[in-house]
Order: sequence, then C-alpha cells, then structure tokens
Amino acid sequence: MVAWFIRLSEDEPEVADQVAAAVDKLAEEGPTLGRPLVDRIKRSRHHHMKELRPRVGGESEIRILFAFDPEREAILLVAGDKSGQWNLWYDLNIPIADDRFDRHLDALKEGE
Repeated sequence: MVAWFIRLSEDEPEVADQVAAAVDKLAEEGPTLGRPLVDRIKRSRHHHMKELRPRVGGESEIRILFAFDPEREAILLVAGDKSGQWNLWYDLNIPIADDRFDRHLDALKEGE
C-alpha cells in the first residue's frame, strides 16, 4: 500500500491528494462512513470487507479494499485503479485482501 501511494504521489499528485482526503475521512468517521465513499465487498471471505471509492476525476477508478479489525481500526489492504479492468480487478485483489486481513487478525491474536 505504501509503495503504491508513493508511486501515485509521484505520477499523479492531484489524484493522490484525493485519495489522502478519502482516507482521512475514513479515519474521522470510522465504521459509520457509507456510500458513496464506502461500499461493501460481497465476494470476500470477510463479511465486513469494504472498498473506499475516492472521487478522483478523469478516467481513474481508484479502489482501496479495507476492513475494520476487532479494535475498530481500518486496515487498508489493497489499492489500485480498476478502470478498464472492472470485475477482473476484484477477482485478482479480493483474495489478496482476504489473505492480508487473515494475517492481520492472526497477528492480533498472537499479541494478546
């Protein structure tokens, strides 16, 4: 995620600013933030997996898959531009997000 955002900041700083604003809004409002900025992901193993949908303009369709952990922290898992890929983007990235969230939950359990 960090490497993706750094690259985005270098290549498209205006888009990166919009993404940062959306992430800030998510941090402020937490689980109560809803559409149009947040929507549920239905094909995830985790029923509470969501996507952040920042309005970036142009042809980009940035999506950030995330979930709230038991401590109600938003865990950003996968990010990218789904324009031109639509369903394929989800087919490729939902399993990655699921695996990353599983690892995060396991790490929380080990830390108890």
